[in-house]
Amino acid sequence: MTLAKIGHNNGPTMEAGFAFRKHAWTKARAQLIPNLPIEILRARVKRAQALGLPYKTYASVRASTGRDVVGFLFSNNALRMMRDAEKSPRAAALIPIKAEHAALIHAPMSVEQAEATLQAQGLHMPTDRAPHFAQSWSEIRRAVQSPLHKQRLPLDGVLVIGDTSFERDWSVAGKLAGFIPSERYFST
Repeated sequence: MTLAKIGHNNGPTMEAGFAFRKHAWTKARAQLIPNLPIEILRARVKRAQALGLPYKTYASVRASTGRDVVGFLFSNNALRMMRDAEKSPRAAALIPIKAEHAALIHAPMSVEQAEATLQAQGLHMPTDRAPHFAQSWSEIRRAVQSPLHKQRLPLDGVLVIGDTSFERDWSVAGKLAGFIPSERYFST
């Protein structure tokens, strides 16, 4: 039985050979990343633009997951919808985006009202109840994945767009592609 030291963060091992392993891994990773033909690079730049993402963000998600970004999961905070029947000032920016959308709605806002309001604004996105901080990790995972399963989206192809550190955790709990702060996403 191994006991962890108090305060140990399970960082990288410092046992003999660490420097060599790091060098070997870095070299292997560099060989793995191909030099893309210009046509593929242009297509990926165009896809990043269609998603409303900077190319660097799109490329890093694609490299880390091995999958194209196919959807976005928004919080009602990111959509700037704080009360029932309140329209999202950001909805118009999402209409031309070439990806699936879903939203998680924090209590006490009504999930049904939020979905109806978004539909009235031209966005057909499934909505569900956002998890709350007192739930277990598995309950948070189920809540985050629920609207994505309805659309049959690959989880590692979906980015979370949110405002809070708790919403940032959704991407880890739900095994999603990553998190982008809403201010950064909507500024592009």
